[in-house]
Amino acid sequence: MSLIVQKFGGSSVADADSIKRVARRIVDTHLAGHEVVVVVSAMGDTTDDLIELAEQVSPKPAARELDMLLTAGERISMAVLAMAIHDLGAEARSYTGSQAGMITDSAHGAARIVEVTPGRIRSALDDRAIPIVAGFQGVARDTKDITTLGRGGTDTTAVALAVALSADVCEIYTDVDGVFTADPRIVPRARQLDSVTYEEMLELAAAGAKVLHLRSVEYARRFDLPVHVRSSFSAHEGTWVLSDRALTDRIVRNAQGGSTVEQPIISGTVADTNDAKITVVGVPDRPGEAAAIFTALADANINIDMIVQNVSAEATGRTDVTFTCPQGSAAKALAALEAVRDAIGFASLAFDDEIAKISLVGAGMRSHPGVSATFFSSLAEAGVNVEMISTSEIRISIVTRAAVAAEAVRALHTAFGLDADGEAVVYAGTGR
Repeated sequence: MSLIVQKFGGSSVADADSIKRVARRIVDTHLAGHEVVVVVSAMGDTTDDLIELAEQVSPKPAARELDMLLTAGERISMAVLAMAIHDLGAEARSYTGSQAGMITDSAHGAARIVEVTPGRIRSALDDRAIPIVAGFQGVARDTKDITTLGRGGTDTTAVALAVALSADVCEIYTDVDGVFTADPRIVPRARQLDSVTYEEMLELAAAGAKVLHLRSVEYARRFDLPVHVRSSFSAHEGTWVLSDRALTDRIVRNAQGGSTVEQPIISGTVADTNDAKITVVGVPDRPGEAAAIFTALADANINIDMIVQNVSAEATGRTDVTFTCPQGSAAKALAALEAVRDAIGFASLAFDDEIAKISLVGAGMRSHPGVSATFFSSLAEAGVNVEMISTSEIRISIVTRAAVAAEAVRALHTAFGLDADGEAVVYAGTGR
């Protein structure tokens, strides 16, 4: 008997029929003798609808009250799913994030889990009940206010619960059959990956892949928790996210069974159109100015991705510093920089939200020369202009125009031989 945590995204519980289908899958796992804990997102586009409602009522909703509002979506899902499970003859008990023991800091809208105390969940399991937990939410340790973990936070709820309960696996159910070499909505011939390392999945998630929340992958890697990405619409095997050691063991087992032995060079290519580019123009070229810029951004809790500093103009002794950040944080970033403009002495700020970040990820880059040459040659042949470049040991990222993002991804996907023979199936359409 295994302890399995199953997470179902919004597209998997979008309507009554979907909820009944998910309930049957959960009960089947339960009847097979496993202990099952379920974590659910809000139904369909409920969270977006609630945000729109809040903005109609208030142009700048109070963060505390917005969190209170947004958590209603997951509470609806957990209750109706529990009802559907009861109708199938199994006992289910629904719990909010706070009832499930998800203790967070007090950063409304982007809270981080600081502790998980799943006593009530463990008690429900001991009673052979199926706990249904509202994802994306918790309770602040100091203020006792309801908090949310940020968009995609239900993945993190599921992984954190799985770790706290010493689960055997965390299953992430979505609207595609697993992790693909590209978004099947952009590249219909994207290839499903049998398995991927935590390191590669972190890079894919950070680059904009929507199938797993970045923080959930970080959490799973820290505690070496196997994550199994699957579709709630099919019985396909899906994709395993594992440590290097576990993945090596899996490859060896496959080899003994006659399957492919070697891990592919490239795991995937990703486009992210949710970033903005900000340029701090005319920064004095002297020690400490870049530190002052990024300290101001850190104090405003702005996550920075790519950074480029131009060579200073000899005549002026000034330079430009350009960085990317999430579009949702751009206004706050601009305000934080304006507040220190006089202290730093820069000339102006430039803002651009019509950009896309294109990334290529693969652990095989370490041992295969020529990846960069193929990367930039294929973009050049597709007429894609490169504005910024960032690399890691297993990733190459560039910034270009948002209008050519899809074309860039398709060009890279073909250039690295990732195209599959047939077309991938997208069962719903949101990526979660």
